Amino acid sequence: MKTSPTNVSKLFMFLLLSSVTMHSSDIDTPSSLQTLSIDGSFSFHNISHAAKDFGNRYQFLPSAILQPNSVSDIAKTIRHVFELGPYSNLTIAARGRGHSLQGQAQALEGIIIQMESFRGQETRVHNGEIPYVEASGGALWINILNESLKHGLAPKSWTDYLHLTIGGTLSNAGVSGQAFRHGPQISNVYQLEVVTGKGEVVNCSKTENADLFFGVLGGLGQFGIITKAKIALEPAPKMVKWIRVLYSDITTFTEDQEMMISAENTFDYIEGFVIINRTGILNNWRSSFNPQDPVQASQFKSDGRILFCLEMTKNFNSDESELADQEINALLSRLRFIPSTLFKSKVSYVEFLDRVHISEMQLRSKGLWEVPHPWLNLLIPRSKIQDFAKEVFGKILTDSSTGPILMYPVHKSKWDNRTSVVLPDEEVFYLVGLLTSAPSSSGHDNLDRALKQNQRILDFCKKARIGMKQYLAHYNTQEEWKHHFGARWEEFQQRKQAYDPLAILAPGQRIFQKTGFSL
Repeated sequence: MKTSPTNVSKLFMFLLLSSVTMHSSDIDTPSSLQTLSIDGSFSFHNISHAAKDFGNRYQFLPSAILQPNSVSDIAKTIRHVFELGPYSNLTIAARGRGHSLQGQAQALEGIIIQMESFRGQETRVHNGEIPYVEASGGALWINILNESLKHGLAPKSWTDYLHLTIGGTLSNAGVSGQAFRHGPQISNVYQLEVVTGKGEVVNCSKTENADLFFGVLGGLGQFGIITKAKIALEPAPKMVKWIRVLYSDITTFTEDQEMMISAENTFDYIEGFVIINRTGILNNWRSSFNPQDPVQASQFKSDGRILFCLEMTKNFNSDESELADQEINALLSRLRFIPSTLFKSKVSYVEFLDRVHISEMQLRSKGLWEVPHPWLNLLIPRSKIQDFAKEVFGKILTDSSTGPILMYPVHKSKWDNRTSVVLPDEEVFYLVGLLTSAPSSSGHDNLDRALKQNQRILDFCKKARIGMKQYLAHYNTQEEWKHHFGARWEEFQQRKQAYDPLAILAPGQRIFQKTGFSL
């Protein structure tokens, strides 16, 4: 029987596509990574820890973990996956301390780069006219602090928790009570070394490869992995006077907060908390502080009211204690808190900055650290904070929550609008953080309850047109991400195409999907 040219053509195409299919299958196997000549090592077994994070809700098992010893290791690995082309399903996620909330630093059947293993850059402090510290993207902020303090210096802006990597917080923003003055951590960076989604090692700053520099800052890991950073420093104090006061009226509370963050002479750190029907937590934090008037303080009762705590610090050195007290008293005289709730403490600068780690150790000892953390972090425009508070604190969160509720204002002008972070459209906006823990308890699903509360809050914000933006955002569809970025989406998408065109990096953010080649 004769074979027609048409049949020959079909047979040829079948064999061609079959070979492509086999190639696609072969290149996704971890064995391809073993051909790479690297200084570090790959692990293919006992890697389940990389499928967990602080949120403790999502588990995506990778195929391999890279423990890099050099920038070259990271670049070679990414370049290898990039050169496999769109036929490969491999993706890559950089993981620091695994403190993401919803699988953002995970990569299903992909490669996890364990950044804390990265020793490519020794931490070096440059104590010149413009001091800075140069460190690996996998270095922890607590170690940066300790090294900088040897030179009498410290970074300007912090997160509340210091046991996180530089690359991790700079990929988001890095916010704490110093942000009203210095901006977030991403506003205090001089230079970065970045490995792009093509495996290219690029140095960037505000003047060199600026598009990548600003894109990576707050870029959620989408355009490159931060392997080195130069962070701004300032003279470090030795001690901190730590103050907490309470308000029962939210309008007075927010007005005083906004006055303090806008004053020329003010505190060095300003944060606020919402206490919902929680006498327990009230007594807990009071126990480590000294009341200004012990008799009045002992008579104060919360009576189940919603209370608002203003937390502030004043930095000082050992010979400046009296002067610091005078400045504090002058500032406090301008505030309208409940007089009997003035509590003070004096601690070292390191002890204050590392305060959350102490709580972590206590929770770990009780088995309450590695539980689900369905956190919700929102940026609320100043003009809507009263509407938000009335609905959320008055109607949705009506009983005791299981975690702190942060609420404090910052200035938008302290954030560089060239970075990838998207913010509300007002000069002053509030960070509201519902830092819920959800330990399992018999007969009651704390996690399900917390998630439903979060959704009710998000639904209210949408219906009431609050104009909020999520911080540490999590969305499941690209349409939701488009809405999140708004007018910035096109720029964000263009940067992705320029620096990670195959969508290899940070798949756990669920912004771009590596689609591959469909046959």
